[in-house]
Amino acid sequence: MVNLLAAYADRPEPRSVAVVGNQPLPPDPRRAKAIDACDLVIRVNGFVVDEPGGPETVGSRVHVVVFNRAVRATKHVFRDYRKRLYLLVEPGRMHWEPEDIPGWWPGDLGFVPVPNREVVLPLSDALGLPSREEGLWSTTGTLAAWIARTSFPHASLVLSGFSFIDDPVQTHWEHAAGDSCIVGPEHRIAAEGRLLDSWTKTGETELLR
Repeated sequence: MVNLLAAYADRPEPRSVAVVGNQPLPPDPRRAKAIDACDLVIRVNGFVVDEPGGPETVGSRVHVVVFNRAVRATKHVFRDYRKRLYLLVEPGRMHWEPEDIPGWWPGDLGFVPVPNREVVLPLSDALGLPSREEGLWSTTGTLAAWIARTSFPHASLVLSGFSFIDDPVQTHWEHAAGDSCIVGPEHRIAAEGRLLDSWTKTGETELLR
């Protein structure tokens, strides 16, 4: 997967990677420019990007989209899709999720399934989640961050849009696209927040609020 990710980056060995979650954020030109300046920009599920002439908030560049089958696709998800890599995370396949390709998926667009054994389970172990035995696993956003951190361990990592780092007890998500939903019972976002926050103390990861 590392070589595949690198093929979509601005350079073969990315020196900087941004992973952008979907927390609503206020405009911040510095944040937007820092995200867009990265060699590889990863966005998650039903993301939004800055519109031309609009407020600078989370930047506009997209190299990789990490999504699950429950994604609520915004108009940004499939824009320029022939130039992007789409990674499907499916931890639910270990328990109950069907293998069917979503019916709304464009017929001429492929995607790459993220392997549970090599990616999802090591993250679950780091979070202390018994994903092999129980229906518990990481959010898609933390999976995207894990993919970035483990694929390019020497690159600087920029994280933004991860609300559970500051609010680990929330029971509903508010999304930048304007919708909301419950925090799924399969997630333990306090553990995810602790993990991502611990990365920011290493000097190689920056959280842009």
